[in-house]
Amino acid sequence: MLQEVETNKILEVKELSTVFSTDAGEIRAVDKVSFSLAKGKVLGIVGESGCGKTVTSLSILQLLPRTAYISAGEIFFNNKDLLKLTADEMRTIRGNHIALIPQDPMTSLNPVYTIGNQMLEVITLHQGIEKLEARNRAIEALEQVKIAIPSRLLENYPHELSGGMRQRVIIAMALSSRPEILIADEPTTALDVTVQAQILNLIRNIQQQAGMALLLITHDLGVIAEMCQDVIVMYAGQIVEYASVYSLYDDPLHPYTISLLKSLPVKQKKRLEQIEGQPPSLQTLPEGCYFEPRCPKRFPECKKVLPGLIEIPDGRKVRCLLYR
Repeated sequence: MLQEVETNKILEVKELSTVFSTDAGEIRAVDKVSFSLAKGKVLGIVGESGCGKTVTSLSILQLLPRTAYISAGEIFFNNKDLLKLTADEMRTIRGNHIALIPQDPMTSLNPVYTIGNQMLEVITLHQGIEKLEARNRAIEALEQVKIAIPSRLLENYPHELSGGMRQRVIIAMALSSRPEILIADEPTTALDVTVQAQILNLIRNIQQQAGMALLLITHDLGVIAEMCQDVIVMYAGQIVEYASVYSLYDDPLHPYTISLLKSLPVKQKKRLEQIEGQPPSLQTLPEGCYFEPRCPKRFPECKKVLPGLIEIPDGRKVRCLLYR
């Protein structure tokens, strides 16, 4: 069953929809997404590229590009509706209370400023403290992510660091304000396998020690299995399955989830299975179930009926006509 979050939830997203305005019309990148995150827990969001994972996180932080806007829904942080806050009020939440580890550390760091300049700017902006104290806080954060001689690293520029070191700096910047929620968006993208494992262990240890809530966004089900208690599976902007990690791996319900798990490399398999076809264009979504064109269990009604998210007796949720 899903972790109990009703009494200690720190983040609650209700019926969130996010739309992009394009020359071809409006595209709904996130479609009525709802979930809760409890204090000290780890919730994973998994799915193929373009399914709405990152847009969901940017909607929570209100860091959407100019062409996008939240068309419906509510986002509660400690029972406070973030969508009703002013821009200044939201800035006090962002970074201080909810921090983000973005996908690409190289593009997230300014190449013409030293690591120290960038870290001190973040800390002084969010914490309102003097530069000397901010420098001490920066060194403390870099020590927390296992960087040796952090005072020396503060003088480096981003291009002088390896990908793994840049990612550690980004994590340190996110942690420097001691947030209550950490959002990690594909935190190991473009890193080699050894460094990936180091970064994931680092995030997990810090999250457990600090008691933070963690929202982990990834396309890697192996990472989900290692890090999370609960998991959301997204497809074409919608949640198609919402379950505990144990339930998802032991007994996946949605045909898309089943196909994802079958595509994982397993030693006993000689050949990997694949999901036939391509995800639908958000500009031309099918009339019925969005996964129907690729679904091995589809039947005629699936072409015409878009299923809602159904809660089954054990508390899991699935979007499929098979479970009506």
